[in-house]
Amino acid sequence: QVQLVESGGGLVQAGGSLRLSCAASGRTFSNYCMAWFRQAPGKEREWVAAVTWSGSGKYYVDSVKGRFTISRDNAKNMVYLQMISLKPEDTAVYYCAASQLGPRSRESEYAYWGQGTQVTVSS
Repeated sequence: QVQLVESGGGLVQAGGSLRLSCAASGRTFSNYCMAWFRQAPGKEREWVAAVTWSGSGKYYVDSVKGRFTISRDNAKNMVYLQMISLKPEDTAVYYCAASQLGPRSRESEYAYWGQGTQVTVSS
């Protein structure tokens, strides 16, 4: 089992920044690729970004490229999502997820999930 706990969400004005954190515990963190997903009100959950086991490979959905950066610290069992130039359409609950299968973009390929942290971007 891997337990994931997100933090860092909040209310921010458009153009602002936030850094989300995800603390992992349980099995060996470096055995898992990590990802961030988000779910806006009335919409399906969507993949946002993923990072490989070592952190060398990073992947993003087109809508956040150039604005969001995913990173991980295997020594601290942490994964981060730095978000800049936030837009109202970034408003969502953000979830951290772990997969042994690789830096995938489909929910079904992630076995472990956090409870989510709310990000609200006001216009």
